[in-house]
Amino acid sequence: MKVYVLRLGHRIGRDKRVSTHCGLVSRAFGADGIIYAGEYDPHMMDSVKRVSKEWGGSFSIRYEKSWKNFVKAWKKKAGKVVHLTMYGVPIERKIDEIRNCKRLLVVVGGEKVPPEVYEIADFNISVTNQPHSEIAALAIFLDRYFQGKELKKTFRNAKKKIVPQKRGKKVIEHK
Repeated sequence: MKVYVLRLGHRIGRDKRVSTHCGLVSRAFGADGIIYAGEYDPHMMDSVKRVSKEWGGSFSIRYEKSWKNFVKAWKKKAGKVVHLTMYGVPIERKIDEIRNCKRLLVVVGGEKVPPEVYEIADFNISVTNQPHSEIAALAIFLDRYFQGKELKKTFRNAKKKIVPQKRGKKVIEHK
């Protein structure tokens, strides 16, 4: 089973933190990688790569100029597409069906999602039908998809690891 996230409409001046956080949430909550479309941003890519290198795992990030061509190619390889939108069907109605997908692309919108996204998606899914953060929707979706198992995931080749504490912060660093 492979799960990737597609972040639409990245804008350098405005979305650097949102897109970076989409990458970090994708990684921490079990996705295999993130693809982003919009403006090419090497600094955002480097931030996500740096976290992956320091904290471990094999998470990938890449840029695609045409989100539409990428999604069409994904679907040709028998991949399913989930579009997270507050206008979609509630997650609890479709999550079991979505879990049966072997290759999943989770689409996270930007400022204005093109109407074609709603048409090309196999599932238009909402975590709530109220305005909310796309980052929160992504975290909730991945948690429901992986049924909480992602919270126990270990990341290989980590140079840093947090030691959970009641108080304070403890990080072990490996060279």
